[in-house]
Amino acid sequence: MSNFDRNDLSNRLYIAMVNPWKENTYELDEPALRKLVQYFLTIGKGKNMGIIANPEAGELFYMTPEEKREVVKIVLEEVKGQMPVFAGVLENATNETVKLAVDMKKMGVDGLFVMPAIGAIDITTSWNPVAYPEVWLDEIKAIDDACDLPILAHPVGTPSIGFGIGIPTETTIAICNAVPNMIGWKMTYNWEGWKKVGRALKKQQPSVTVLGACASLFHEAISTDLFDGTVTGSFCYAAEPMLEHISLLKQGRNEEALALWDGGLAELQEWMYSDMSRLHLRYKVASWLRGLVPHPYMRRPMPAPNQYEIDTLVKLLRGAKLELISDEKIASLHARPELAINR
Repeated sequence: MSNFDRNDLSNRLYIAMVNPWKENTYELDEPALRKLVQYFLTIGKGKNMGIIANPEAGELFYMTPEEKREVVKIVLEEVKGQMPVFAGVLENATNETVKLAVDMKKMGVDGLFVMPAIGAIDITTSWNPVAYPEVWLDEIKAIDDACDLPILAHPVGTPSIGFGIGIPTETTIAICNAVPNMIGWKMTYNWEGWKKVGRALKKQQPSVTVLGACASLFHEAISTDLFDGTVTGSFCYAAEPMLEHISLLKQGRNEEALALWDGGLAELQEWMYSDMSRLHLRYKVASWLRGLVPHPYMRRPMPAPNQYEIDTLVKLLRGAKLELISDEKIASLHARPELAINR
């Protein structure tokens, strides 16, 4: 049973948390994960934060169900009810996704973080969410029927000019109407899509909150009251100035907020989100540069960072006045781990 009610769960600054792998491997680093959670508990104290365990930024696509359970187990052990924990749930087949969601409920998570199905072209890059909302809705309803827990959505679909990589307003509202346990909707959208979907959600009953994702748009979103909280991986590398910036805007201290935003934070976030094909890789590299994970490599087939990306992030993170690991450690970065193949 959660310690938090619907309103408390839905209006939160959720961290889409990266997962740390052991040095020179792709194995889960338990001590590093515990340390990372404690870092978020420390900086998030009194800041109304929450954790998403196993989001896209955490590489759940390339984790086994057993690894996903292990991550959630560790996170719950460290958090001890101090902030909400939602678990990302996704497998190739719907029955396996539902099974994982049921396991997460048994483990004691406060809610579930759902993503559209993966796999065949019919339900991924060719999916028309307006014509066929049931492609995702049926899976969400199966999860909801089995678990009856609060749900946060990660709504990604075929890219469009009007919505970026987010799914359109019609599908959003259809899903929210069909799933009363839907409490928050992640703004995976470009700014035009964020405005359209965000304004539609503001009229929704029961309420479904507008949760910021693309941190380069936070200043505009908060200033136009299209921001109720977050689900974002950007807290993994820039939490301190981001929390201060959000707090200043919420207090109406607009000149101070703008000075902070223009003092390096905006430039960092704008570059981070300038290439969506490198976004989660950049999250991981920046988290490593901050000293929060042992190395910057994601499990293959995710690519390795190039030197330009590392150098650019060093410059931008320092420009935002964030402390980094030493130049010596940066220069001594090892090649990405070899594939573990049993022959």
